[in-house]
Amino acid sequence: TLFKNKMKKIISIIAIALSAFSCSQAQQTEFKEEALSNTMKSVENTDITFQEILKKYEGKTIVIDVWASWCSDCIKGMPKVKTLQEKYPDVTYLFISMDKNYDSWINGIEKYDVKGEHYLTSDGMKGVFGKSINLSWIPRYLVVDKTGKIALFKVIEADDAKLIETLEKNK
Repeated sequence: TLFKNKMKKIISIIAIALSAFSCSQAQQTEFKEEALSNTMKSVENTDITFQEILKKYEGKTIVIDVWASWCSDCIKGMPKVKTLQEKYPDVTYLFISMDKNYDSWINGIEKYDVKGEHYLTSDGMKGVFGKSINLSWIPRYLVVDKTGKIALFKVIEADDAKLIETLEKNK
């Protein structure tokens, strides 16, 4: 019975650890307040909050592509994004850049012929917006459905099956 009790303890510890892990992996369905109130720059170099940006595209499915012009994986992923844009033309493509400054960002949009809606974060990957979406890698793709909920919180490839599936469900 001592062995049984030890095994029960071990199993319950494992169960607790697993449930904690699965909860931490749960998909975020809403943006945190700090993300929504985060001020970004428009291509016209004016300030706009992320909440105001989302409001502009209310009622539409939005693919958010978090990228930077200095990010080689982001640039390599652009052809996959262009393929998505061809396959799902009714979706809004919102590019949030982690570039360090306005000029690098604008030059990157032109250089890589990035088509869509563009905004620049004010404080980079480890800043308020990056932290609020648990940003650890770019490119990073999110999908916001027509109701404004986050339908897909995290993929790092524009041809990820989960991304395609989410877009199919939210046509």
